[in-house]
Amino acid sequence: MSTIASSPSGVRPRKQGPLVRFLRRDGAGYMFLLPWFIGFFGLTAGPALASLYLSFTSFDLLTDPRWVGAANYVRIATADPKFAASMRVTFFFVLFSVPLKLAFALLVALALNRGMRGLPWYRAIFYLPSLLGTSVAIAVLWRQLFAGNGLVNTFLANFGIEGPSWISNPNYSLSTLVILSVWQFGSPMIIFLAGLRQIPQDMYEAASLDGASKSRQFWKITLPLLTPVVFFNVVVQTIEAFKAFTPAFIISGGTGGPINSTLFYTLYLYQEAFGFFRMGYASALAWILLVIIALFTAFSFLTARYWVHYDD
Repeated sequence: MSTIASSPSGVRPRKQGPLVRFLRRDGAGYMFLLPWFIGFFGLTAGPALASLYLSFTSFDLLTDPRWVGAANYVRIATADPKFAASMRVTFFFVLFSVPLKLAFALLVALALNRGMRGLPWYRAIFYLPSLLGTSVAIAVLWRQLFAGNGLVNTFLANFGIEGPSWISNPNYSLSTLVILSVWQFGSPMIIFLAGLRQIPQDMYEAASLDGASKSRQFWKITLPLLTPVVFFNVVVQTIEAFKAFTPAFIISGGTGGPINSTLFYTLYLYQEAFGFFRMGYASALAWILLVIIALFTAFSFLTARYWVHYDD
């Protein structure tokens, strides 16, 4: 005779559905993640999708969006000289500021890696500009330093040199922003210093016994083993350079002048969105910037296999 398993009370237990089993097993964890999900979908994914929709509309913040299809993108590609000017300025800024900043950060990191006394204080002092460099106050200070009668020209006058008006001269205005970016070398410097501390010292000792000079040790040991850190800093700093806004906005007074010499892409986007209330057009500009950054990042990861060396 067959028997039927049952609970001690003689009542068959009710079979739990998959949703109930999921909530019992993982519900508590997802409840802790709920604030992040709300922030991601409400403040990141949701606005991004809304911006993508607006990029295909004509929207001035006052009336309802009007669908125009790809008209905004066609205008950007064919009939917007300011777009081309802002791209030239931005790519010039990225091309010069990122390598100079990383080279200077690596030099300082190499100097600090020698084991000097008071190293924590030096790290804090050198990192400070990275904390303050993007603030409005520092941008205003930078504008005063490079004004026609600013501190830089006052210093040059002591040597009989008449400095130009750095801010109002289109030949030099962008260079002041590059210098400001290089001055913010603290963040990549700290990362370089951490990478240098991970390189085994016995490799340098073995190279010294073989008669390798300091420069040869740098090119054959330090730099190859530091390439993962270099790769990280290149990607992060390039993305930050593409997004640079505050210094150009403050130093140029929000105009991108003189003669569009400091018209960063983000500044032009801001002008279109909040200066002329062409929010749909500005959304299209924002998505083009996103695509440019994504293409650069993808290119960096695809080429990393040829020059980034990981210690197995």
